[in-house]
Amino acid sequence: MFDLDKWQEIYHTLKQNKLRTFLTAFGVFWGILMLILLLGAGTGMRHGAEQMFSSDVQDSLWIFGRRTSLPYQGLAPGRKIQFTEADLRAIKRQFPGVKHVSAENPLGSFFEGDIVVTHGKKSGNFSVFGTADDYFKIKVFQDYRFGRRLNTFDSDENRKVATIGTRVAEALFPEGEDPTGKYIAINGVAFKVVGVFYDKGWEGRMSERLYIPLEAFQKIFGHSEDINLIAVAPRAGVDGFALEQKILQLLRERHRVAAEDRRAIFSNNLAKGAQMINGLFMAINAFIWFVGIGTLMAGIVGISNIMIITVKERTREIGVRKALGASSFSIISLILMESVMITGVAGYLGLVMGVGLLEATSYVLETLAIDLPFFARPEVDFQVAVTALLLLVGIGTVAGLVPALQAARITPVAAMRAD
Repeated sequence: MFDLDKWQEIYHTLKQNKLRTFLTAFGVFWGILMLILLLGAGTGMRHGAEQMFSSDVQDSLWIFGRRTSLPYQGLAPGRKIQFTEADLRAIKRQFPGVKHVSAENPLGSFFEGDIVVTHGKKSGNFSVFGTADDYFKIKVFQDYRFGRRLNTFDSDENRKVATIGTRVAEALFPEGEDPTGKYIAINGVAFKVVGVFYDKGWEGRMSERLYIPLEAFQKIFGHSEDINLIAVAPRAGVDGFALEQKILQLLRERHRVAAEDRRAIFSNNLAKGAQMINGLFMAINAFIWFVGIGTLMAGIVGISNIMIITVKERTREIGVRKALGASSFSIISLILMESVMITGVAGYLGLVMGVGLLEATSYVLETLAIDLPFFARPEVDFQVAVTALLLLVGIGTVAGLVPALQAARITPVAAMRAD
């Protein structure tokens, strides 16, 4: 039940000791503020690190064919391993744990932009790739500034369409212009632009790419069913590392590669990088919680000490209350309410300010398009924020408990003798 008299007494006590109350509350406010800011900064670092790795699904697997280094079944070393679309079908058929499987074929060099792309009087050399179905279900974190991704209808209907990176758009089109619906020429062949993306991979160099449907790529530029790269995304709950080994074993069998030949087929499992990031930031978060709670505890100790002083100052008053019939519970609840109120109000204000500062920082970074290395979208999970506030209130209760119990043990006779 709401007891107005108790709240009036608490208000009067705090008003009589304004400076002391402010300094005590500030310790708690600062502790929760630092904890929220540190957690938000840790999340921002995590987002930035994840974005710097690639635009792909974090547990995706990318497989390249190289040259054999060992003889096998009468075949000499140095053979070029050439994947085909039949390999994609075999992977999809034999492994139900595969969610998406796709391919990527470069028109020229895989790493260097050596294909001439033109629009009107402007031209440039860029990387052009043909991509199979499901490719953009694996490369999901590209930021599309205009238009859309390639889709299955583009492949089924053999459309001569392309998505281009922002650096390609900047080189071929006026600044700020939407290139979608306009035509570009790739090695002299016209393609309609349907989307413009920004990809942070390789420090933004992935935005120098163009993607076209694999079917159009093969027919227009005279490529067979050969493919250079296989991309795989496992289903949720599937062990990506075990799946990787099974797929590599299948490909070695299909292309007659010795099991111990590690150079013939190269795989890049992004789950390894994601695992390292998760481990690193778990340690960082643990350190942040340790530092934040340590700072918070300093404020809580301050509250406990102040409440002990408050009890000593009010010894006569408490003795009179008990002489007039006040119960031990009413004395304890009064002290606890004062402790929890200071802790709760100061902690809530620190929480609100911390979240507000993080949101303001995120808004400024997004509005001004500030691209910081290894830092993006600082934020705090709502559940974590609520947990921190409840923890704070709980600690505040414990902080006031010792002085409250001390107050309850005061007898009227001892109170009257107190100096």
